[in-house]
Amino acid sequence: MLRTSLNPTRTRRSAILLLLAALALIIPFTARAEKKKKANAASPAVVEGPRKFPFDPKKLAWPSPPNVARIKWLDYFAGSKIDYSAQTTKPKASWMDRLAGGQTDQEKASTKNFPFQLIGPYGIAVDSKGLVYTADQKVGAVFIFNPETHDTEMIRNGYEAHFGWINGVAIDDDDRLFVSDGKARRILIFSPKHELEGQIAEGLVDPVGLAIDTTNRLLYVVDTQQDQVVVYDADSHKLLRRIGTAGKNHFLTTPGDFGAPQGVAVDSDGNVYVTDTLNNRVEIFDADGNFISTFGKAGDGPGYFARPKGIAVDSDGHIWVADEMQDRLQIFNREGQLLTFIGQGHGELPGQFKALVGVAVDSKNNRVYTAEQYPGRLQMFRYVTDTEAAAEKAKHEEDQQKGSQHHQKAAPASPAKPDTTAAEKPAAPAPATPSAPPNQ
Repeated sequence: MLRTSLNPTRTRRSAILLLLAALALIIPFTARAEKKKKANAASPAVVEGPRKFPFDPKKLAWPSPPNVARIKWLDYFAGSKIDYSAQTTKPKASWMDRLAGGQTDQEKASTKNFPFQLIGPYGIAVDSKGLVYTADQKVGAVFIFNPETHDTEMIRNGYEAHFGWINGVAIDDDDRLFVSDGKARRILIFSPKHELEGQIAEGLVDPVGLAIDTTNRLLYVVDTQQDQVVVYDADSHKLLRRIGTAGKNHFLTTPGDFGAPQGVAVDSDGNVYVTDTLNNRVEIFDADGNFISTFGKAGDGPGYFARPKGIAVDSDGHIWVADEMQDRLQIFNREGQLLTFIGQGHGELPGQFKALVGVAVDSKNNRVYTAEQYPGRLQMFRYVTDTEAAAEKAKHEEDQQKGSQHHQKAAPASPAKPDTTAAEKPAAPAPATPSAPPNQ
């Protein structure tokens, strides 16, 4: 039988060495953790919040001074309100949750109260209370913003409605909401309480832009695939007529026809304005659907079009056109003369656009709203009417005149020049007489 003898002294020495080695490994990590903990306690917590800009965007105006401003930047909307203060303190999870990799009850999100954000807004409309509606194609919901408080309501796919691919929105004088759904080939109609009360599907293939003539009680629907504007009775929902020739695969360029139209608007006289997107122009029709005129041509500068989409008409009859490829919002008169524009290049700063597709005018409050796809936001502008601009110009000229008069009164009188008499003046030299020729 073999016996192994162990030296107690050697065993004790080995245990002490192992203990010292373990302490040498643990102490640096403990010190580092304490240092990190003190640093975190000393440094102030960074509170996230809404995006801030390195300048005051509310000073932006178009055209630039010294011209009288006709458009002023006001605000933007990106989605439901987010409680940023709640994000600064993360709830402590139990050791079982940490071990299982699970979430606490506070961390588990609910789709019913989740703060949805805009991803792909398209059409815009404003109701009688000033609330702003936009159809978000990618979220599959209609966002409803209060521009004063930023409070947000939603009509969501799978909850309050069933959407496929929503595009345009329009609101009548009773605050009924019309939503175009291109995938489902229909128009959904909601009550003022946002309850579904009907739909229109007759004659539609790809409904996009919407507009309502509240005076003549007409609903205009742009059907992009059919190259037509389909006209319905806004109350009975009966199909009345069509504008444009269908079945030509977007190739028609004749006046009164379309190539993949997108947007539609109606003025106070019942005239209809349509963005003929592939033909890079705006076409104008009367309330009976008769062609009146057209303006615009392809180009890459102000006054030209490169895929115009959204369109709106303000209280002065000016035509606002959202150009997607140029990311430029242009304002024209009825004759197609460019009055002013917003947007230089592409960007996400206030007054810039990225994939600008929608525009709407709130004539009651003189506000203009735009929709962009890539940043997923609405921008709000203040429109200065012709009357307001004329008054501002007159006041500016009056102030200039008063300032000029005050400057003339405050200027010191110039010293009088001395009156020199003829006697004091030196006599003029006598003209030189030619010398007599020498005697010869």
